[in-house]
Amino acid sequence: MTDKHTELDPRIALLLDGEISLADLPAELRPEAERLQRLLGKIDRSPVTLGPAVTSNVMAAVRRHAASPARRFWRWWAEPREVRVRLRPWFVGPALAAAAALVLLLGRPGDRVAPASTRDSTLVQFVFSAPSAHAVAIAGSFNDWNPARAPLTRASATVWTITLPLPPGEHQYAFVVDGRDWVADPSAPGIDDGLGRRNSIVSVAKPGARIL
Repeated sequence: MTDKHTELDPRIALLLDGEISLADLPAELRPEAERLQRLLGKIDRSPVTLGPAVTSNVMAAVRRHAASPARRFWRWWAEPREVRVRLRPWFVGPALAAAAALVLLLGRPGDRVAPASTRDSTLVQFVFSAPSAHAVAIAGSFNDWNPARAPLTRASATVWTITLPLPPGEHQYAFVVDGRDWVADPSAPGIDDGLGRRNSIVSVAKPGARIL
């Protein structure tokens, strides 16, 4: 026996959908249409009512999914929130100084100039002779004794230099050679730091003063 698949005539489909009546079909299609109508009439189309247990189980599963850690994290991540940024007065100064540093450091490569921290600062040039040094920096009370903040530039085969903006007052400092040797400035007055080392002193009187 060979099974044959017969495609439903579109006009019969229109009848089953209620769009046309049986009288609208050609005579040769009516027997098949009547047979299909009888089959559909035997189908129980009464509403199906779910018991309370089914509803309860479905809602419990939904609540478990909504309370999962991954779901909570996703809601937290996707939820829009307001972000407020408040600039403190003591933060604005360093921020502007950092912007000025970028401009100055990208300027002349031969004379490194650190950014001014206040409007009353005076540019002070430091010069140090270290022919055999591979790197020289300056650390002092004006940069929290952090040599990484003020590396000097080699101006010649023997001379290193940097120009820093310093506020009025007396500042202690020392040169750091190759990251390990702290050396006082031989051209400046010195003071005992209390730890067996001597620091150099630079005094800034007013804007415009320059110490070589």
